[in-house]
Amino acid sequence: MTAVTVGQVVAEVSGEGFPVVMIHGLGGTMNMFQPQLAVLGGYRVVRLDLPGAGRSPRPLDAVTLETLSDAVIRAMHGLGVARAHFIGHSMGTMVCQRIAVGEPGLVASLSLFGALAEPAAPTREALLNRARLARSGGIADIADQIVAGALSAHTRETAPAAVAFVRESITRQDPEAYARHCEALSKAEAVDISRIAAPAMLVTGDADMVNPASVAQALADRIKGAVFSSIDRCGHWATIENPQASNRKLAEFLREVDRRG
Repeated sequence: MTAVTVGQVVAEVSGEGFPVVMIHGLGGTMNMFQPQLAVLGGYRVVRLDLPGAGRSPRPLDAVTLETLSDAVIRAMHGLGVARAHFIGHSMGTMVCQRIAVGEPGLVASLSLFGALAEPAAPTREALLNRARLARSGGIADIADQIVAGALSAHTRETAPAAVAFVRESITRQDPEAYARHCEALSKAEAVDISRIAAPAMLVTGDADMVNPASVAQALADRIKGAVFSSIDRCGHWATIENPQASNRKLAEFLREVDRRG
């Protein structure tokens, strides 16, 4: 496994084969996809920390969903990736959608966990409030709120390591960069979903209170040929809360896409 910096993005690259690009959501890092490496043998896996998240430095310029998408595209070019399967979580699914519409030749397929097209009005206001809280020294409070509201009761009761991972992922974020990501997400608008031509799978936990299954189902209905499925007793961080089910669905989907060529 090799860590590389391409522009504003730190990436870890492992394996050989057709590329798979993994894009985390708000408060996440590339490590939220660590459990999925077990089913991605035979692929060249590129996991990214978006600008300002994880090990990637805080951007000097304003952050928008467009600048995040552009940073991913530049990183792909820098790594010599001409086409890849894209896997995203939450805000990362919006980045994937933008790339699929703006650079369709790059995208062989989309696997979207906890997907949304754009935030609802109440969510936009909540994100601005969260940005203010992050800047005022409340990143630990935000982490506790996310654990309580984004993870399923089943996860909180039975998977303390998953709870600890999510809390650590949030508390380790740079507060200012996290606030900028919140603001960028609060202003994000949906792309023209009908223009997505790549095969797509949308997966949501049935206890996801952040982007409920109905949100992902509505999005899947607007993408030609997309498939939707849910994971029992799982919240918003499916790849961490139930990696077994997430991995099974991901492996089956990629196998089918590769078979069809």
